[in-house]
Amino acid sequence: MKVVFLCGGIGKRMFPITEDKFLLKFLGKTLLEHQIELARKAGLTEFIIVGSNRSIHRIEDIVTGIEGIKVELAVQKEPTGIAGALESAAGLLNDEIIVASPNDVFGGSAYTGLLAAHQDSSAGSYLLGYEVNEYFPGGYLVVNETNELTHIIEKPGKGNEPSNLVNVLLHLHTDPQKLLACIANVETDRDDVYERAIGSTVKEGQTVKVVPYTGSWTPIKYPWHIFSVVKQFLDNSPRHIAPSAQVSESAVIDGQVVLDENVRVLENAVIRGPVYIGANSVVGNGSLVRSYSHIGSDCVVGFATEVKGSYIGDGCWFHMCYVGDAIIGDNCSFGANTVFANWRFDEKNVPVTVDGSVDSGLDKLGAIVGDNCRSGVNSSIMPGVRVGPNSIIGAQVCLTGDLEPDSMAVLSSGYKTIRNVIKLRADSAAGRMKELKG
Repeated sequence: MKVVFLCGGIGKRMFPITEDKFLLKFLGKTLLEHQIELARKAGLTEFIIVGSNRSIHRIEDIVTGIEGIKVELAVQKEPTGIAGALESAAGLLNDEIIVASPNDVFGGSAYTGLLAAHQDSSAGSYLLGYEVNEYFPGGYLVVNETNELTHIIEKPGKGNEPSNLVNVLLHLHTDPQKLLACIANVETDRDDVYERAIGSTVKEGQTVKVVPYTGSWTPIKYPWHIFSVVKQFLDNSPRHIAPSAQVSESAVIDGQVVLDENVRVLENAVIRGPVYIGANSVVGNGSLVRSYSHIGSDCVVGFATEVKGSYIGDGCWFHMCYVGDAIIGDNCSFGANTVFANWRFDEKNVPVTVDGSVDSGLDKLGAIVGDNCRSGVNSSIMPGVRVGPNSIIGAQVCLTGDLEPDSMAVLSSGYKTIRNVIKLRADSAAGRMKELKG
């Protein structure tokens, strides 16, 4: 049996985070690597990975370094959804397959439960079902008394949910060629060809079994869902200080903290877990990192900086900053006294501009910053603001709205230059120093 990972889509709702979701790093590994490892623990070692023209070479680099697996690659030239991805790999789908999204993070029991259900029955397909208590923008499953699928409805809209059972994209198909034939016959102008094709197999008399799943599950739809993924990983990671890490005797390392290779923690720094610090990063004097913060490799959390509940990419620098509940891409640098505000005065949830205004569901959410951004000294970024890649926030700017990519937000100068008529006394500094010394 082969696992088909669908890596060819475009996460438009993730902007300004432009990295493919399956390439986001957690605990020093890409999400794709974690997903492959999870499947291997369930005994699965053969993979088909469908990527885009943009990502396929990076995927190849990743899987080449993983021993003990067999990987076949296919290219999805256009982001035409799950159905298009499977059609792109049609020539490789000759036996039983598990279709998985590497952007959904779940526990190992998802795989084992699916495989056990397959061993115990003779259905044509098996879908993972997860009970929810509130609306989720995905597919919904309607089942009969024996958990066999009767209907599958993609994104019905809030208030129109046909059940409380959500479709988790971890599906086992015993006859993928039959599924592909149904895909070819679907007529719809919505992005639900795959789901309609599964519905067609039911109408043709094939049994589709829904396998209940009650473990952890975090789909990444919006940038702030990264926080839930961080929590899931850190909650399952034991405390670990790499042998090559250097921690000052006056530093405090408290709780479930993971320090990767060659991390340096300087004098009087405090790290209170759960926290991850990536390889070669430095936590400077008097800094505080806490509350499910995840900091990438080659970062410098400079003097007197506080990082709380934030996801930070690789190669980022801070100095005397407050970073609250923020999401920051790679290679960013923030000047002294840059503040990431994370809480509204009215204590309401923080909205984010994504196809209009979207309620993040969080009452604490800082800025979302793309790759290669900078800020000047004494700058502030308000809650839920998005900063596009390659942008600069000037000194003393209070950024209250989104900043487009490749842009600069600069404060208009309010001062003028005049001639200096003040004459400093040569002995002034010496006199003050004498007073200090008594």
